[in-house]
Amino acid sequence: MDYQLSIEQHPAFIHVTVTGLNSRETVAAYLRDVVEECRTRNCFRVLIEERLKGPRLQLMDVFSVAAEGAMTALGVFQAIAYVDEYMGEMAEFAETVAVNRGMPVRVFTSVGEASTWLLRQDDASSGMDIFMDREGRDV
Repeated sequence: MDYQLSIEQHPAFIHVTVTGLNSRETVAAYLRDVVEECRTRNCFRVLIEERLKGPRLQLMDVFSVAAEGAMTALGVFQAIAYVDEYMGEMAEFAETVAVNRGMPVRVFTSVGEASTWLLRQDDASSGMDIFMDREGRDV
């Protein structure tokens, strides 16, 4: 295994920090582990803080991981806040791919912003504001 998960339980969500080597296989594997952990804990709001080392994934790898991950976790999550300060413009692409496949995910550049967003998600919305653009307009 080329990664380690650190899991911190908060009242409203799980904060998962992943460290290790960056690769398509690593990202796909840790996402499966996060799905299982959320099911085990019966907590379907998660903050994923990715701190993987190594070259960033290429466009097609990001597309594949986001698409496959969305299909694996479809219907599991109420909200996913994803933080990777090194992903750059590829973050919005990954978010779009996942959202277009029904995943309630939003990408952030800081844990603070991600936590704030997750805390604003309530059962009534079930993360539906993620289907709005950054200015709050429906997409």
